[in-house]
Amino acid sequence: MDTLGIIGLNRISYFAENVNPRFLIDKCVTSFASTLIERYGASDEWAILLPSHAVAVRCATFLQRYLAPESPGIKTTIIDLLPRTDPQNGIDRSAKRVSPMVSAVIYPKRHSALAKSFWQHTGDGISSRRAELWHRAFNDGFLAPRVDDSDDNDQVHCAYHKSIKGPLRYQKVRLTDGPEEPARTRADSLQEEKQQSKDDSILFVEERYGRNLDLSRAGQAKTAIRRRIAGALTADVDLNHMADIVCTDDSMRKVPGFSEEDVYLYPSGMSSIFNTHRIMMTARGNMKSICFGFPYIDTLKILEKWGPGCLFYGNGSAEDLDNLERRCEEGERYLALFCEFPGNPLLKCPDLARIRALADRFDFAVVVDETIGNFLNIHVMPHADIVVSSLTKVFSGDSNVMGGSSILNPLSRYYQALKKKMGTEYEDNYWAEDALFMERNSRDFVSRIARINVNAEAICMKDVYYPKYSSTRPFYEQYRSPTGGYGGLLSVTFRARAEAIAFYDALETAKGPSLGTNFTLSSPYTLLAHYTELDWAAQYGVDPDLVRMSVGLEDTVDLCSMIKRALTAVARVNEA
Repeated sequence: MDTLGIIGLNRISYFAENVNPRFLIDKCVTSFASTLIERYGASDEWAILLPSHAVAVRCATFLQRYLAPESPGIKTTIIDLLPRTDPQNGIDRSAKRVSPMVSAVIYPKRHSALAKSFWQHTGDGISSRRAELWHRAFNDGFLAPRVDDSDDNDQVHCAYHKSIKGPLRYQKVRLTDGPEEPARTRADSLQEEKQQSKDDSILFVEERYGRNLDLSRAGQAKTAIRRRIAGALTADVDLNHMADIVCTDDSMRKVPGFSEEDVYLYPSGMSSIFNTHRIMMTARGNMKSICFGFPYIDTLKILEKWGPGCLFYGNGSAEDLDNLERRCEEGERYLALFCEFPGNPLLKCPDLARIRALADRFDFAVVVDETIGNFLNIHVMPHADIVVSSLTKVFSGDSNVMGGSSILNPLSRYYQALKKKMGTEYEDNYWAEDALFMERNSRDFVSRIARINVNAEAICMKDVYYPKYSSTRPFYEQYRSPTGGYGGLLSVTFRARAEAIAFYDALETAKGPSLGTNFTLSSPYTLLAHYTELDWAAQYGVDPDLVRMSVGLEDTVDLCSMIKRALTAVARVNEA
């Protein structure tokens, strides 16, 4: 079991060159960062690359908050890169009015672990496609730092390097302070998608480096993605025929007043969770949140590290809800309760009906992550104020692009306040090329889910962690759609570590830490996600030797035969 043997060792990076880019930053991104440090930084500095100035400021502020106690007076530097059409004469005048293509936060290299935690937890880093395109453009002189002579605050040094005419290798730079650029509004984003208009300088770079993809269709791709998430577009059609699909109220998640305009796209699933929490705080105030049930690791980290903290109920039990109710009756107030439906990796479902009743009674929001269940199998929106999801998983299936979504429930008591804040706080940072890949991948989402549901049920036995066989199945059934199944994720544990090792080694599947792929994928989940906190995870019922499987589209008979062979290996261990 190679994975077990290398966890925690430095050489793990040798075996994991292509995992989730939030955990291991892609080489395209680090290569671009290295180039920027050579141009603008020092040998003891490094850069984290982000999609906008607003995100860069949040990153720099995060670094300042954690570094100030141990390194008072330390400064970070933000560099915003924009496209220009003439390498000799600087940025085109019209480019000053557009958002940066890349924003770099330069910081002391010794604090890379802290910067990496921002990248991982928030999910707001740039994608490898974005990095590759703009790195080439930068090397060829088609990207330049923004020119701005305004003053900025002392907390974050916003360095805009002014271009000097002449060959690039002879150029020198001087630093001037510049103001934070306002976030691009939701209205601006939608208007851009509808008009399909781009600034000339941006088009020049994208057409030159876009690898023959029609990036001008990204707006249409995002509209198609939002319609699929809204439930209005379930047919397997391309962008040319999308307009032929008639949307009805019955197809829009059966929530009165809901439309695709209530669906917001993000660069990753964690970005949707992070920004939902962030915007919720701007709308409702700086209050603690509740993390209910054993969560995906970064969700809990977000709630703990941003804002005033988090009340964690790792078991997600009725007793936990009793405790929450007592706290609220004693006067404690909370921003929102975050939960997964079902949870990862134990596939347990929270009592959403009771949670909703408590939320209405004590005035806190309910945010449900439907990634594992997915909206074709479950219908949780009526009991949630916001529904979030990682599109990276089964919505895409091809494991070659990331994305996330956040949905506002128009029946929520917080809808108007959240909608207003979205209008000023939301940034469309979903990279055009990623949106095109996501749209293409998700066209057959409906048929893939049906096949995965069948396959997962076929290989499951009652002694596994799976919604159909969970003690919380009644909660799942309350929200299961008429044609919905139980999803493609399951976990299994054994009586002894040797059995777990034998089973995992004998599994003839791809091995890796993701889920929702079109091919079956297995991993020693607890060891990968909680290696440094195994005892902590165990107290919530998460076995250190748990094996998680994400079932794919393979032939059902072949999958069942594969599982039997793996169980035979376990039997041999017992015989020995």
